[in-house]
This record gives sequence, structure tokens and C-alpha cells, in this order.
Amino acid sequence: MPIASEPVPDYAAWRKGVAGVLAKARRVDVAELPEEPEKLLEEQTYDGLTIAPLYTRGDERPELPLPGEYPFVRGRDATRDVHRGWYVSAFIGAADGAAANREILAALENGISALWLGAGERGVPVAELPAALSGLLFELAPLTLAAGDAVSAAAQQVFAQLDDYQVADRTEIRVALGAAPLTSRFAGTADIELAEAIALAGEAVQRPETVRAITVDGTVFRDVGASDAQELGAAVAAGLAYLRALAEAGQDIADAFEQLEFRFAATDDQFATIAKFRAARQLWARVAHVCGAPAFGDAPQHAVTSAAMMTQRDPWVNMLRTTLAAFGAGVGGAETVTVLSFDSALPPGELGVSKSFADRMARNTQLLLLEESHLGHVQDPGAGSWYVEDLTAALAAKAWEFMQELEAAGGYLAALDSGLLAERIAVTRSARDADVAHRKTAVTGVNEFPNLAEQPLSEAARRPGQVVRYGAAFEALRNRSDAYLAANGARPRALLVPLGTVAEHNVRVTFIANLLASGGIESINPGPLEVTGIGTAATESGATIAVLCGSDKRYAEQAGPAAEQLRAAGIETVLLAGAEKAVADLSGAQRPDGYLAARIDAVAALSDLLEKVGA
Repeated sequence: MPIASEPVPDYAAWRKGVAGVLAKARRVDVAELPEEPEKLLEEQTYDGLTIAPLYTRGDERPELPLPGEYPFVRGRDATRDVHRGWYVSAFIGAADGAAANREILAALENGISALWLGAGERGVPVAELPAALSGLLFELAPLTLAAGDAVSAAAQQVFAQLDDYQVADRTEIRVALGAAPLTSRFAGTADIELAEAIALAGEAVQRPETVRAITVDGTVFRDVGASDAQELGAAVAAGLAYLRALAEAGQDIADAFEQLEFRFAATDDQFATIAKFRAARQLWARVAHVCGAPAFGDAPQHAVTSAAMMTQRDPWVNMLRTTLAAFGAGVGGAETVTVLSFDSALPPGELGVSKSFADRMARNTQLLLLEESHLGHVQDPGAGSWYVEDLTAALAAKAWEFMQELEAAGGYLAALDSGLLAERIAVTRSARDADVAHRKTAVTGVNEFPNLAEQPLSEAARRPGQVVRYGAAFEALRNRSDAYLAANGARPRALLVPLGTVAEHNVRVTFIANLLASGGIESINPGPLEVTGIGTAATESGATIAVLCGSDKRYAEQAGPAAEQLRAAGIETVLLAGAEKAVADLSGAQRPDGYLAARIDAVAALSDLLEKVGA
């Protein structure tokens, strides 16, 4: 075995191979590439972290302590039941106690092992909570409440239920009351005031069960565009604000730490998700260490698949997204995982599938990972991976930096009230929106491989929500196309004009058809055309927009005459698939009106085309 100081075997050969591929792709000589050509393959995250194409022993970091030991990066529980893995959670939001109880018992019978119960305006009326919780074995199924501004009243109902419940070890009963005044304030959702949450925490400390009153909900930051480090940093800053308030109320520091749990978003970037949950534990352990209570820095983590990554168009792809997210959260060590249903971005019943079907798909996503892939059988399986360890450390450092920025501004509340927190997140959201608009970031079924045959969405589905979804701008274009379809009986359309042989035009024809469809514009493809037949094809299409598709060499010969033929046939807008340089010498009626190339602002370009056809 080579030691860490020795060069990595065959690295030079790998680098030479990289150089060869890059030179071919860029159509340059290998000598024109930099000395370290692999750096051209590096990627930057929205946090400014560099993701290398390959990690080696040169990136190796010291081995971290085992699970259950400070700084808890590898997990908070050294004796976790590996046959259970993480807790499989589901949100129960039935509107009455009896219905909620039926849903709870059915979920538990079918694989759910933890409950997230909506109460008050978010679900069951508070007075009906006893009925909803009837028959529940509290020591086997941890309970989390989502009660908004009714959380104190809901807590009293749960406490009364627990007072009559008999069990040998009451500490085995785990309840999270879900009070989240600080993060709810950011999201603009109803919750109790901070003082009431602190009082509730004081009551929870006195309970013989394991009760945590406060949830630091990082998902609210992710829902409006935060990066991973921003989500973590803002959550830690909110956690610090809670700790200060608890300490000012006279709580012992250890008790204060025992009153908090964290909720984070799991995304379809599986390695980033793995690193995020590991980094989150490191961050909170560091806070506990600074506060003089290092043994209490192991707050539980509740992972919820990101609502921002979900799409309304081709929502079946959401099953793949949530699978990746659940995988990342589970491998990353989240204690509880909730998978949102694949149609969660749509109103109930929009797709014509039952709620029970959608819930079963979400539940079985986790059960397959646990029961068939056995992911829970190993604690922290990412440990030792050069990539995972490096990303964890880098993400933790960047999140700590962001938390310090908020602290320097006066703390979480001051940063929230001044708008600093929202401004920082808005910058990231704009960068992500630009990447999606330029199709640098693919959202399958939305800006790549869209399905124009989908049924138009209802008016209720088109209303904007609180979550800033990644593909929302393209879905807005599709909504305009749907409105045009309803008014005209057909979708907006554009004529494709393939020039030359199939080998010459096929790549660009496919690219353009995909691009246009992402904006709700139907492509009419008559097949390879000679210049003399272009006018006829244009007339028969009934389109007012046409796109020339071919090779740059073919454009030099035929693009000008083809454009003239199209204009003579009544085409109002002539576009070219490719860059302007391919037809730089053309002018007048022969010059295209615009150019559709890779990495253009597709949202702006498609919006302009929709306007041209009256959509």
C-alpha cells in the first residue's frame, strides 16, 4: 500500500487522458491547454466552493471521531439500531381527529416510523388531537407537531395525553412540539412569539419524556433560494438566538441545548446533501463547545425533501428527485426523513391520482432505500470518501462564515429585520435562476426534455406560492402556451427548416425542438428541405416563426437564400440555430432576426417568441 506522501498511481496518465479529451472537445492542440488541464473541469457551487473532477490521497483529511462523539459529524447516536436506520416520517394533515387517526394508523401499519402531525390551521383542530393520537404507541413512533400559532394549546393536549399513558421508561417517548417563531418570521407564516416559545421550552424541560419545544427550520431559507451554506449558517444563527433567549430566561445551558432540533432541506444533489447534514452537526457541536457544553451539541436533524426542487410540469420526475434527496439525507445521517409526495407542487387531485397513491410512493421511496438497499445498516457510509470529507469541511467553514456575518450584523433578528439575510439569499437565487434560464442547470421535464402533450394546469395550480421553485420561470412560459391553446385550439408553433443531410442538421433540429418545447412552442418539422421547397413548407405550416437548422458550412451556402424564401412566404421572424458568426456576412432580408444557441437566456428568448405570436 502506498503511503499518503507518495504520488497517486497513474495520476499522470489520467491527466494526460483528460488533456486529450479536452483538446478534442475544444478543437485545440494539447499544447494550448494549461499545465493542469483537469482544472478546466472544476465546478463552483453557489457558495463559491470548488468541486474538483477527481479526489485523491492528496485531499485526505484526518479521520473523525466515531458516531456519538464530539463533534458528531459522523452521527449523534453511537448505538443507533442499524436494522431500523433512520425514522421514516410522513406529514399527516387531515382536517379532523378521526380522519387523522385513520391516516396515522394506516401509515404506521405500512412502514412509517415517525409522525409529523399538522394541528390548528395546519391540520387537526387542537381539541381533536386526543382523537387523532388514540392508539398511538408513543415510545415506538416519535411525534412532531406542526401547529403554528396554536402550538402551545396543542402541546397541552399532547401533555394531557401523555399523563395518562403508561410506559416503563418515559424518556423513550420523543416529542417535538415544533415551535419555530424565528424561522416562521422569516417565512411570514403564523407562529407563537419568541417569549411564548421560551416559556413552552421551560415547561418541556420539566416533562419526564424527551420533549423538545423548538424547531430551527432551515427549509424556509432553502424555499426562497438559499444555498447550502446560507441555509446552514442562517439556521445556526437562529439557533444561537434561541440559546440566548433560553439563557436569559434562566435555563441551564445543557437544558437549553436539549430544547432544540433542526430541520433542513434535502436536495437531488446527493453529495451536497450528504455533506450538508454532516456539516450541520459539526457546526452545532462547535456552538456547544464554545458555550461550554460540548456533550450537548448533538441536536436531532429532520430532513425534508426540498420543495424548491419540485416541478409542476412532468411531476413524475419528482420521484427521482426525492429518491436522490432521501438517499443523501439518510447517508448524511439525518435522524428523521420526510419525503414530499411527487405531486406536492400541485393542488390536490390535479393529476387525477389519489392521495393514497402519492403518499405510498413517497413512503416506499424510503422503504426501498432501507429495506432493499440496506442504507441504514451502516453509520456514516460517506466517511473516508475524499470528496465527501473535503466537501463537508469546506461547507462547514463557509456556513460558519455566513453565520459570523449575521452575528456581526447584530445577530439573527437584526439581520432579518435589516433585510441583510434576505438580500444575501436573493443574490444566490438570482444566480440560480440565471443558470436555469440559460439551461446551464437542467431541470428535467421543464427546461430540458419537456412534454408538450401534458394536460394544461388548472387556475389554482398557476397561482404563485411561497416556495421559489427552480423551474418556475419556464413553467410560467408553459402557462402562457396553455392559455394560447385554450383560446386558439392549438399551441404556438414554429417551423423548423432543416438544411442539408440528416447528419448535418439532426443535432440542431433536436436542440431547437427541445428548446422551443420548454417554452410551450410546438415545432413543425417537414424534414430535409431544398431551398426551392422552403416557401411551400412555410405556407403549409401556418407558422409566423421559422428556425434554420444545419451545419455552419451549410449556412454559408444556403442560410441567406433560405431566409429570403421564408420572408417571401410570410414568415415574420427568421431565426438561426447557432451563433451569429456563422452568417456574419449576410445582410438585409438574408440576415436572420435572431440566434438560438446553447447557453442563451432561454427564458427571455422564448418569452419574446411567445409575445410575437400573441401568447
